Amino acid sequence: MEKANNQRVFAIGARRREISDHSPGQPLLKLSGITKSFPGTLANDRVDLDIAPGEIHALLGENGAGKSTLVKIIYGILKADSGQVAWKDEPVVIDSPNTARRLGIAMVFQHFSLFDALTVVENIALGMDQPGDLSALEARIEAVSNEYGLPLHPRRHVHSLSVGERQRIEIVRCLLQDPSLLVMDEPTSVLTPQEVEKLFQTLRRLSDEGMSILYISHKLDEIRALCHRATILRLGKRVAEAEPSKETARSLAAMMMGEELKGEARPPCGKTGEVRLKVANLSLPAADEFGVDLKNLNFEVRGGEILGIAGVAGNGQNELTDALSGERTTDATDSIVIDGVDCGRKGPEARRALGLCCVPEQRLGHGAVPDMSLAENSYLTAHHRMHLTRHGILRSEARDAFTRGVIDQYRVKCNGHQAQASSLSGGNLQKFIVGREMSQDPGVVVVSQPTWGVDAGSAAAIQAALIALAEAGSAVLVISQDLDELMQISNRLAAICAGALSDVIDASDATVEGMGLMMGGANLEASRAEA
Repeated sequence: MEKANNQRVFAIGARRREISDHSPGQPLLKLSGITKSFPGTLANDRVDLDIAPGEIHALLGENGAGKSTLVKIIYGILKADSGQVAWKDEPVVIDSPNTARRLGIAMVFQHFSLFDALTVVENIALGMDQPGDLSALEARIEAVSNEYGLPLHPRRHVHSLSVGERQRIEIVRCLLQDPSLLVMDEPTSVLTPQEVEKLFQTLRRLSDEGMSILYISHKLDEIRALCHRATILRLGKRVAEAEPSKETARSLAAMMMGEELKGEARPPCGKTGEVRLKVANLSLPAADEFGVDLKNLNFEVRGGEILGIAGVAGNGQNELTDALSGERTTDATDSIVIDGVDCGRKGPEARRALGLCCVPEQRLGHGAVPDMSLAENSYLTAHHRMHLTRHGILRSEARDAFTRGVIDQYRVKCNGHQAQASSLSGGNLQKFIVGREMSQDPGVVVVSQPTWGVDAGSAAAIQAALIALAEAGSAVLVISQDLDELMQISNRLAAICAGALSDVIDASDATVEGMGLMMGGANLEASRAEA
């Protein structure tokens, strides 16, 4: 372990010596006039971007603004139609990720490039040009992941991991490459507030040592706290450059959207009604050896309220969502009750018939079938509640009209209702899935990571829709790693840690520090001690 850490320190020193030889004042990376189009879409329109050595540079824009396309060009996944790329003052052609890595560019993707059937160490080895012996690589993974507060079990299979844990793999794989430029897409969604600050300290240290970081996040307060400069894209064009520390979150959002952001969401303030979702003594063993057992969970959600459950990735959130949706059933029929009906042994179809709608954490592959159109994906979950069949026959016009309504209401940027789910950006697919579920007039809504990967304007719209559902009488359960969001929209809060649930507290009594400790299990231990 000590040897691995020494190797890491030596590598950082080598990179610092290399970057110090670069001409002072010259960009490490410079893009000039980058243009890229797809059928029906101009993704990048003559975009200029430069990143200085040691700079933490934010790339901002709404979903569909062209951020993902631009960084894929930087990493060699896509080829620009026109424009030039310069690396350390020299024109380069980045024609593949291998070329990018040889230059010193590493990237954490929004949609992960992982093989579900392989282990963590095998996936990381596949993404490295010279991984070396797997046993030694396991030790390096453990050392680096622990150093950055992103714990990973090297021999765990990826199919058993949550979205947040998969993101950890991508981050650690990049750090092992010791890049000169690190592209990071939404890297803090897996962390508690305390761990976010630790990561920021690490990024600032790497920046001080000469590493450049291109940072993509929809958390504008993070951008203001961390980044030296920001480039803002809108509809494929570079529209502004800003110094984030001198801006407000609202002014940055206005640059992205071209209009002022609406007021912040507020929790539902109406009177709560009857209990619509009740979970009593819910225990469920993990589906596999690397999963998390649910341990005697108890909570209620009333009509008219939002209950937020916070937690670090991999602490039972997916298992809880599967248990509530009916994808996994329990032996105790009264462990889950929807509007007075015992549902512990009922499957997803029966629970949807009772008024439950659910948004899972993993959007591509779980929330939507990649190779199906948006209209076909709508039918999969909405056919019963939205009456999309008659006498067993598909009502295609009704299905398409429902899908178009979701696209319009939630401002999903796509090539129409027949577009494949896989063709959408991550944020736009998230908006579609959330909109599809919330447009079905649900009595109970279970949403996992509702605004993960979406821009500020879309996040505000999703939050407003959740609040509107609660105010209309629905019971809303939001499971999220975004503590700021939960504290903003929830009436009551709890935290899940290692499959156990903390006490439920009123949101007005919650603090970021206290919730962060609860996410780490501190409140659970206190509760047990008092008992």
